[in-house]
Amino acid sequence: MKCTTGKRSYITSHLAEDALVEAHINFDYRAGGGPIAIYACGECGAYHLTSQGTMNERLAGLMEDGSIQKQKEAAQWQQKFNKVR
Repeated sequence: MKCTTGKRSYITSHLAEDALVEAHINFDYRAGGGPIAIYACGECGAYHLTSQGTMNERLAGLMEDGSIQKQKEAAQWQQKFNKVR
C-alpha cells in the first residue's frame, strides 16, 4: 500500500510495532535517534513509524531490560557467521 506521505505503511498497529522494534535491532541509531513510536495515518489509514512523541511502551521496555541490545548483538554474530560460510 502506498501513502502520499512517502512513508512505509503497515496495515496493523502490531506489524508497525514489530517493525519499530526490528529497526532498533538492525540499525545503529545515535542516542535519542531513530523512530520511537507508531501512529495511524490520516491520509491512508495505515500505520507509520515516527521519531516524534512519547516512546512506544514495548520498545521502551525492551530497551530498558537490555533485550534490544542482546538481539542486536545476536544479529551481528549471525552476520559474521553467514560471511564465514
